[in-house]
Amino acid sequence: MASIENHPEKNVIRVQLAHNIVLKGMTAAQMAELEPLLVVVDCHKGEGLLQQGVHEMEQYFILDGILKRVVSNQEAKEMILRFAHEGEMETSYAAWRLGTPAPYSIVCVTKARVAKLPLREWVAFIERHPGLKQSFEYEVMHHMSEIMAHTITLHLLDAPGRFRRFMRKHPQLFDRIPKKELASYLNLSAETLSRLKQRGKI
Repeated sequence: MASIENHPEKNVIRVQLAHNIVLKGMTAAQMAELEPLLVVVDCHKGEGLLQQGVHEMEQYFILDGILKRVVSNQEAKEMILRFAHEGEMETSYAAWRLGTPAPYSIVCVTKARVAKLPLREWVAFIERHPGLKQSFEYEVMHHMSEIMAHTITLHLLDAPGRFRRFMRKHPQLFDRIPKKELASYLNLSAETLSRLKQRGKI
């Protein structure tokens, strides 16, 4: 974990942050204000960034790699709600605003690098910059809409239909996500996904 200023790849990281979907509209002054609040973390595949049920939450900007938002029940059965990759962000902003525990975990699907800060600091920052707050909250609503559409898809489409929708929405992720993770996201077994592929159904 390191500050951006002290990071050996600080110039690359600054470029990555400048292209982030939420931060790309920021002025140089705003970025200069935000940067000291951020720390850069390198994470292993399978490492958890946020644990379902906690109250201490953070804001994540993805520099490299893929994260998943996953919810699990008491029997440890998991459902993957969404994937996010470099240039995107992850958050539990809605839960933080409502004062409720994190309703899901955020876990690294691949080796990943993120820039993060406590959500309370991020919220204080965007409160000072209304235009940025509006862009951020739009992205949060987009995530919620995306997850709702995905959940409906699991009920309304058959297995090939679910796969085709994924390929239409996220073609860039197909070769990067382990097939076991993709099968879980589509509510299929890895064997079913493999069998559909062998039969030419997908």
